[in-house]
Amino acid sequence: MRIVIKVGTSTLTTNEGLLNENYIFNLAKEVSALHKNKHEILLVSSGAVSAGKSRLCVKDKHKTLREKQAFAAIGQPILINTYSKAFENYNNIVAQILLTRDVFDKRASYINVRNTLNTLIKNNIIPIINENDSVSIDEINFGDNDTLSALVALAVNADKLIIFTDVDGLYNGNPSTSILIPKIEHITQEIENFAGPTCSSDKGTGGMKTKIIAAKIATSSGVETIITNGTKLNLLKDIILGSSVGTFILAAKEYLEAKKSWIAFSKKPKGTVFIDQKAMDFLLTKGKSLLAAGIVKISGSFKRGDTITIANAQTQKDFARGLTNYDSNILEKIKGKKTQEMRKIVDVTEDEVVHRDNLVVI
Repeated sequence: MRIVIKVGTSTLTTNEGLLNENYIFNLAKEVSALHKNKHEILLVSSGAVSAGKSRLCVKDKHKTLREKQAFAAIGQPILINTYSKAFENYNNIVAQILLTRDVFDKRASYINVRNTLNTLIKNNIIPIINENDSVSIDEINFGDNDTLSALVALAVNADKLIIFTDVDGLYNGNPSTSILIPKIEHITQEIENFAGPTCSSDKGTGGMKTKIIAAKIATSSGVETIITNGTKLNLLKDIILGSSVGTFILAAKEYLEAKKSWIAFSKKPKGTVFIDQKAMDFLLTKGKSLLAAGIVKISGSFKRGDTITIANAQTQKDFARGLTNYDSNILEKIKGKKTQEMRKIVDVTEDEVVHRDNLVVI
């Protein structure tokens, strides 16, 4: 079984914000036991910024982007060295993979990452994956490693995604006074509401909301997802065997194929086209491509081949994503026009703005 395990900063650090080396050594023990039983494990691990801050004895969390990037540059070698020492005890080799959002945005680099990860797994090496915080900026960051773990799970066609957190799973309210939700068949708006708003702690980013978003990405592409308490490492084997631990989210019965998963989730949308109800009906009920005639409004700046979001012009709600055949400046000229009218305005290269093969309903 191929499993992606995500470990966040709050799980990896002590109450004082120091890197919890004892936890990493215990994690290595449990993961190595799974690895010995022929499971293929990939770890998505936070902790570089905290490791860097603790090395410099910095406690104030309100720091500039440049300072955080410097902390990450200092802390990442500390983090990977700790993992390497921990796994050496069980004769396992680890590899460091640092990624930014734009790696997933380009098809060629996405495939290269996928091939590298698959090669490491094939050679019994455990990848330790993290966002490259030392160079990430708003345009190329993930925002949280929950999203990164889901995208990694998609890239390697994982069977399971396990997201560690500091509570036992998703509750239908405040964890101290509410009931744990043990199983979710489909992530609804109600489930998303239970997760609450995205938040950040002193040590990490995200919150339960980002974990549910990550689960939505993974399960839509056929990857079972478990959100559970990362401190209970002794239960990791039980989770793999299918025991009810934490919140288990089923994979979709009809899930997206690899290319459409990439379009829907891995590529970052560069803009939005708003379409009329008739065009929306053609896309949803008849499986048609998106034509310029149905486009009412355009938002953002994008180029041919970029991912765009498709939204209902009346409700403003997104419902699909796709690869555009036209730049945004050209679409501004041909929106609302039929094909014959388009030909009089621009040099038409494609009849479709988004071909059905490159369109995903989300």
